Amino acid sequence: HHDIYSIEDLAQLIYDLKNTNPTGDVSVKLVSEVGVGTVAAGVSKARADHVTISGFEGGTGASPLTSIKHAGSPWEIGLAETHQTLVLNRLRGRIAVQVDGGLRTGRDVIIGAMLGADEFGFATAPLIAAGCIMMRKCHLNTCPVGVATQDPELRKRFTGQPEHVVNYFFFVAEEARKLMAQIGVRNLNELIGRTDLLEKETAISHWKSKGLDFTRLFHKPDMPASVARYNSEKQDHQLDKVLDRTLIEKARPALENGERVAIDLPIRNTDRTTGAMLSGEVAKRYGHAGLPADTIHIKLKGTAGQSFGAFVAHGVSITLEGEANDYVGKGLSGGRLVVYPAPESKITPEKSIIVGNTVLYGAISGECYFRGIAGERFAVRNSGAHAVVEGAGDHCCEYMTGGVVLVIGSTGRNFAAGMSGGIAYVLDEDGKFARRCNQEMVELMPIAQEATDPVTPESMLADPLSYDSERIKTMLEAHVSYTQSARAKAILANWADYRDKFVKVLPVDYRRAILELQAEAASQAGKSSEAPNLRVVG
Repeated sequence: HHDIYSIEDLAQLIYDLKNTNPTGDVSVKLVSEVGVGTVAAGVSKARADHVTISGFEGGTGASPLTSIKHAGSPWEIGLAETHQTLVLNRLRGRIAVQVDGGLRTGRDVIIGAMLGADEFGFATAPLIAAGCIMMRKCHLNTCPVGVATQDPELRKRFTGQPEHVVNYFFFVAEEARKLMAQIGVRNLNELIGRTDLLEKETAISHWKSKGLDFTRLFHKPDMPASVARYNSEKQDHQLDKVLDRTLIEKARPALENGERVAIDLPIRNTDRTTGAMLSGEVAKRYGHAGLPADTIHIKLKGTAGQSFGAFVAHGVSITLEGEANDYVGKGLSGGRLVVYPAPESKITPEKSIIVGNTVLYGAISGECYFRGIAGERFAVRNSGAHAVVEGAGDHCCEYMTGGVVLVIGSTGRNFAAGMSGGIAYVLDEDGKFARRCNQEMVELMPIAQEATDPVTPESMLADPLSYDSERIKTMLEAHVSYTQSARAKAILANWADYRDKFVKVLPVDYRRAILELQAEAASQAGKSSEAPNLRVVG
C-alpha cells in the first residue's frame, strides 16, 4: 500500500482504524516465510489485535497460478517462527495469532495449536463443501457451479446449503476433540505452544528428507512461566484521551437530535486522526448517508497530527487554521476539510507546504480546500472527492479512479500515473506540465469553453466531458469562500488571461466509457420519444 513504508506507518493505519471503530479488531495478514517472526513482532508492537500467518497451500482461484504454486512457505514454518519470536519478546499475550493456508482437518488444527496458533482459518475446504469444484475461474464470472459468479443463470446451478458447511466444521471439531482427549488436555489454550507433544514420524521418512533438521521448528522458548504463551490480554490503543472524545461530547446534540453545532478548539501535532472517531459515531447512527451538510462544524487552530480528517463523514466540516501532517483526508467519506495558514503567519501560502504526503488516500466522497502546497502522492487512489490545492509534489493523482482535483500551481513529476478515472485540472503557467505528466493512461487537452446556457451543478455532475470552465470557476469560488485564497481571487479576477493556461487531464478509457454511456442514453431517449407513436392493433 502507498501509505505503508514501515512499521510506524502500519501502526498509524491501525490507530486510524481503531479510532473509526474502537470496538472492532484490526488484523494484519502476513505470508509465511523466513523472517516473518520479526515482522509479526513489529505488528504486535504496532498494536494490532490479530495477526494471520498464511501458508503457501491456500489461495483463491482468482490468484495467478505462479502465486498459488510459488508464493510463501508452509504455514508450519512461519507459524513456529512467529510464536517463538513473540514469546521471546514477551509480546505473545498481546496479540491473537491465526494460521491459514490449506487447513483441512482436525489434525491440522491440533498441530497448528501446538506450533502456537490461537485461531485457524478455513476457506478452500468449506467452499468445496458448498459445491466448489476448483475450476480456478473465480475471477472470470464463469464459475460452472454458481459459487463465485454474479451471472444469474450460473447462480441457478448452486446447490450448496449452509448445513453442508456447518456439517463439515462439526467433523473438524469432533476430530480435534478426539485428538485432544487422546493427548490429555482440557482446552485449546493448554495445547498452544506445546511443541514437546510433536514428533517426527519415522514411519513416513523418505530419502529426500534425510539430513533435514526440525529442531528449530520444534523449539520451545525457555521463558518464565509468567510469560504468556497465548493471547490473554487486549492491546492498549490509547484511545481514552484523544481529541475526538471532546468533539463527540460537544457534538452530542447533533448526534442525538440532528441539531447544528459549532465547535472551536485548539489542536496540537500529538492529536492524531482527528475527526475519525466522531465520524464513526455519525456512521453508527446514520449510516454512510450521514447528517445534512454542515450539521457539525468544527474550527481548529494549530498544527494537526497525522491522519487529520481521516474518514470524515457526511455532515461533518472541519476547518483548520494552521497546517497538517501526512494522510490528511484519508478515506474521506463525504465531509469537508479546509486548511489555511493563520492570518498572523508570515508565509506565502502558494509557495509553502500546508499539508503533508499521501493526502486524500482512498477518499470516496467529500470536498477539500487547501490554501497552500501539498506533498507527494496527493489524491492517491481518490475515487470521488473534489479537491483544490495550490501546488503538489510528485505522483499527484496516482491511481485515481474518480472525483475532481484542481491544482492552481506547479506539480511534481509522474502526475497521473495509473490514473484510470476522474478529472484533474492543472494551471500550467510555465508550459512544462506535459513533461511532468505520465501520459501512459491519460490524455491532455484544453478545457472546454463556457456554455452559452446557464449550467446547474447537476449538469456538471452528469457530464464530466463538458463544462470545464464552469466547473473550475465553481471550485475556485468555493476555495475563496472557505480559505480567502489570494491565488484563487487573482485567477477569478483575470479569468480571460488564465483560462487557456489550464490543462485538463482525462484518462483515455474513462473518456471512452463516458462516451459509450452517453451514446446508450441518447439511444434510449430516442426509443422513448418514438413510443407514443406506437399503437396496439387487434
